[in-house]
Amino acid sequence: MSSSTSWGKCKGRKTDPKVLSSPICVSSPFNHAKADVILRTSDNVDFRVFRLFLSLSSPFFETLFDLPQPSEGKDADTEMKDGLPVIPISEDSRTLDTLLRFCYPSTMTKDPPLNHFTHVIRVLEAAQKYSLDEVETTIRKALFSPAILETNPLRCFAIARQARMREETILSARYSLRTSLVPDWFEEIGMITSTDLLALWAYHQKCGKAVQILKLSFSWIEGHYQSRAAVPWIFGETAGYHCGCPRSNTIRLFSQGHLVWWEEFMETTFQTLKEKPCAHTVYKSVEKTIMEVRRRNCQSCCSDIANVMNQFADMFAKKVDELVSEVELRVTY
Repeated sequence: MSSSTSWGKCKGRKTDPKVLSSPICVSSPFNHAKADVILRTSDNVDFRVFRLFLSLSSPFFETLFDLPQPSEGKDADTEMKDGLPVIPISEDSRTLDTLLRFCYPSTMTKDPPLNHFTHVIRVLEAAQKYSLDEVETTIRKALFSPAILETNPLRCFAIARQARMREETILSARYSLRTSLVPDWFEEIGMITSTDLLALWAYHQKCGKAVQILKLSFSWIEGHYQSRAAVPWIFGETAGYHCGCPRSNTIRLFSQGHLVWWEEFMETTFQTLKEKPCAHTVYKSVEKTIMEVRRRNCQSCCSDIANVMNQFADMFAKKVDELVSEVELRVTY
């Protein structure tokens, strides 16, 4: 923004009094009698605010308010109201209200809730536009928290791409691996370009293929446990006792035949990993297997199944994460 002109030359939009009715004034804290500037939104709502709060929050506003101040009746390009300059902006009142509450001290207002994705996008874009770095950081932390990402990874991806946020784009893409390759419709899908959507699909497929390398050889299991004595439960052994559960004829691990239920667990897990290539898939598969083994009612297998399988899941999931982390999401920023 140039600093060589007056406030009136730096307005975000023009307000046509012939088109718009009288501006609406908002309630506290944006109607303070001692405010020193008015921000007028695109839907014709006036916010009486303090320049100091905005200047401390944003170098954009600091520069704007350092420009020559208009005097009533002397600057035809700047509207005055109640002796205060009116600065029209392109954001609507809901967006500005949320944005300002982040800028004001906690003694005057609390940080607003961020419950609707479409609204959050507008606030985030406005924070970037006005160089409100702390506000942008706060929104990023709230929006891209594990709780939100776990339930709305594709919506978060759409927002991250719209705002061109590199770290959040990659993080959202990683969480999207928990969902099917072909997603269900969601409100923000129109924000994703066909190029980005294809890139996400390609990333998903590459991750699914990358983790299948673990299926080709179980050397990663042998390398972790070192000997079959460390995993007797895979072979149905407990204190020298062999349980009666069916054993596989396939020799894959430590040159020994393992239990059929463990082989089925591995096969099912790798099949699901093609569609959902992430650590979450491993843990969900382990949970299901634990319940199935307990239903078999084998005292040897059931005695410590939850403990040994969860430990195995941690190692398995770590390997999956390592392979997925090597896959690149090819998008531009």
